[in-house]
Order: sequence, then structure tokens, then C-alpha cells
Amino acid sequence: MTIRIAPSILSADFARLGDEVRACEEAGADIIHFDVMDGRFVPNITIGPLLVEAVKRSTKLPIDCHLMIVEPDRYVEQFVKEGASMVSVHPEAGFHLQRTLTMIRKLGAQAGVVLNPATPIQVLDYVLDDIDYVLVMSVNPGFGGQSFIPSALQKIRDIRGLLDARGRKDIPIEVDGGVKAANAGDVVRAGAGILVAGSAVFQGNDYRATLGAIRESADKALSI
Repeated sequence: MTIRIAPSILSADFARLGDEVRACEEAGADIIHFDVMDGRFVPNITIGPLLVEAVKRSTKLPIDCHLMIVEPDRYVEQFVKEGASMVSVHPEAGFHLQRTLTMIRKLGAQAGVVLNPATPIQVLDYVLDDIDYVLVMSVNPGFGGQSFIPSALQKIRDIRGLLDARGRKDIPIEVDGGVKAANAGDVVRAGAGILVAGSAVFQGNDYRATLGAIRESADKALSI
């Protein structure tokens, strides 16, 4: 398994966002992660589709949009049109999860389901044929810079076990919230394949060193 690292621009300097994204790409990032918040599903407001289009002009990396918004069906098409190649939604945010996932795929993007810390994994049971990845929140969504919730490790293990038992070893688990070099190995050992890191990356000046440390920790976990 190849581990992919996705810096979250929520923690980037928006005054020089294009430069920040290019720096992440040059430093070895695999994906650019967008935290889209509407002030309703979560208590914060961040970015919209137009910023996706702007960032798309600054990078060749895939753009991963995590929609923390109510009624995501209303906006999915615009996010994909502006350049999102991965779009994930929360089961609690809309009325018909399977319909939303199908829409994302028909538009040409990969579809993901997001599980909050208290969301049961059984929500995946009836949409396994409609998803390309699962995003596990290891913090409660809404703000960057939060600490990793330790119980997320068991949740990742349980999801990996469910996916493997159902013949879906191809579905990667993405983990978002408090991920850094110190815990990346544990997260990967639990079954994650995509690591989202925001403040861990952007709070320092050497993105290459930070991403390298996260990747080294993850790779060591795979070799054990």
C-alpha cells in the first residue's frame, strides 16, 4: 500500500494561497485537501467552489473536497466543475446519501463518506458499492488545530475490517484531524491509506521536512 498525504489548506496562509499550494506540491504532497464549511452543519464558514477553481490553476495534484455543509446535493456539481476530483459528504448532512454519492460519481469525481467521531460505521453497510473512499474524522469537524481523538484508531480498525470482510480492500480510509508525524504510524497501522494534515504542515516553515517526517513514520509502520 502506498500512503498518500493531503495537506489541508484550512491552515494555510490565504493571502498567498497559490504559493502555499505550489510549495506543498514541491515538498511531496499527493493531494490538496479542502475543508468546506457552511456555518450550519459545523460552526464555521470557510471556502467555496471559486477557490477550488483558483487553486486548480496552481497545482496538478488532485483536489479533495470535504463538504461539511447541509444539502450537499445543491453544490456538488459546482465543486466538481471547478476542479474537485474527490468529494466527500456526511450522512447526516443530506436526505439521501446513496443518491448524493451516485451524483458525485456521475459527475466524474470519486465519492467518499465522512464519519464523525460519534457516527456509527454501520452507515457504510448499504453504500459500499457507491463509494471510492471513507473519510474518518479523528476530531469533531469545524476547526483546525484540534487534538487527535484516540478512539479514532479503533474506529479505523473496525472500518478496515468491515471493508475487507465485504471484499472491498480497494477502498482506502482517509483520516483527518490532529494527524502528525508522532501519530501517523499508529494511524497507518490501524488501516489508513490517506493522511490529511493541516496545522502540522502549515505551522512550520519547512514543508518538505514536515511531509517527509509524516511519510517516514507511515512507511515505518507499513514495514513492521
